[in-house]
Amino acid sequence: MTKTPYQPTERRPIASRNLRVMLWLATQLVRLKVSANAISVAGMFCAIFGGLASAATASWPEFDRLFWLSAAVLIQLRLLANLLDGMVAIESGQASAVGELYNEVPDRVSDSALLIGAGYAAGGDIVLGFSAACVALFTAYVRAMGKAAGAPSEFCGPMAKQQRMFVLTVLALFHGATPAAWQLRWHDWGFLAGGLAIIIVLGTLTALRRLFRIAASLKRPHE
Repeated sequence: MTKTPYQPTERRPIASRNLRVMLWLATQLVRLKVSANAISVAGMFCAIFGGLASAATASWPEFDRLFWLSAAVLIQLRLLANLLDGMVAIESGQASAVGELYNEVPDRVSDSALLIGAGYAAGGDIVLGFSAACVALFTAYVRAMGKAAGAPSEFCGPMAKQQRMFVLTVLALFHGATPAAWQLRWHDWGFLAGGLAIIIVLGTLTALRRLFRIAASLKRPHE
């Protein structure tokens, strides 16, 4: 009896997935026999080190520019890994239910590492960092529960993963490239704390929006 190939579920809509350079990179990784799961784990480690680099700005201010720029690069490498793992899995025929675990679980670790690291960073706030991580986990939880209940996966914003990482990347680049006089502080809070607050507010809105859309989708067949 021939086993039916695993069909991956809905993928997050990402326009850059169709760029020639991304298609080329995915093809090269397949030729090198790089595992899609290994790419997912590598992205998680990029995020962990990115969070540590952000946190290090508070302990070693003399190297803060290097840490900020490193954090920005590592955040983008995390997103690149998130993009390529699925492309490699499909192109190489590695797509599997286990692969979905490797796609989702490292993502949750990555979000937490980067947001908590930003909370410990210079100009951040520890409570806001942990709160932002909780909100990010909750938005993913709502999507996962909706999918388990039979609704399509909801990736809507306004503060989905890409937007959270955009905010952190812009703030890291700003702190790494601008004079200290531009980096205004109010007591111990800086622009980074403000960015985390925005992630919390818009992230909560995102979770609620996804919840309402999922509920509407689940009700529709019974109306």
